[in-house]
Amino acid sequence: MSQQPVIPRPLPKIDRYTDTAPFWKAAKEHRLLIQYCTDTGRAQWFPRSVSLRTGRRHLEWREVSGEGTVYTFTVTQRAWPGHEDRAPYVVALVELPEGVRILANVLHCDPDEVRIGMPVRLCWEHLSEDIEYPAFEPA
Repeated sequence: MSQQPVIPRPLPKIDRYTDTAPFWKAAKEHRLLIQYCTDTGRAQWFPRSVSLRTGRRHLEWREVSGEGTVYTFTVTQRAWPGHEDRAPYVVALVELPEGVRILANVLHCDPDEVRIGMPVRLCWEHLSEDIEYPAFEPA
């Protein structure tokens, strides 16, 4: 019986010319940035080239605290390719006080301990020399 080939965890593609380049540069420094529409003052997530509210390119990046609460979550038992060694793991929608929700993993706790409304704080998962990936842990 032959062994299945090990598939490496997929990494984000970072291109200095894309709209996400400032995000990944800050992440490497363990700083979480989100976009704000300068016309409305409203935050948006995920990064994109135009404001969700106005359709204009009037955007700026702002650093946020990384404090939040679990809005909803699931525990992944059967992992995606490249994530098999992580199962079970928690994928949560984390609500930040800035008004956005970020899809991220909750680390450093038993998956059975995660609850809706649980306070969490930003932590970082080291994926490569170039990529620090935002995640959350119990606050």
